Amino acid sequence: MKIDDLLLAKLQRLGSINLEEEKLQETKENLSEIVNFVENINSLELENIPASFNPLDSKGFMREDLPCGDENIAKDILSHAPLSEESFFIVPKIIE
Repeated sequence: MKIDDLLLAKLQRLGSINLEEEKLQETKENLSEIVNFVENINSLELENIPASFNPLDSKGFMREDLPCGDENIAKDILSHAPLSEESFFIVPKIIE
């Protein structure tokens, strides 16, 4: 698949990026190379090849998930915060 100017313009718009004029040709070539590589992978016959890893088949050690009730942990963490009040971090407002 060849990446043309129209498709590259659409990708720039979707990605909210602006490419410099001198980088357009290089970017089109790089994207075309990536797409061709993926198309080569699609042509491989993989039906009879089992997956190499399935997390559901994992027999790894699983620890019991127990809550830690040490009250000093929260106090210690909050002591390093620039601003805190009661048991909360104070952060600057970012949304008006």
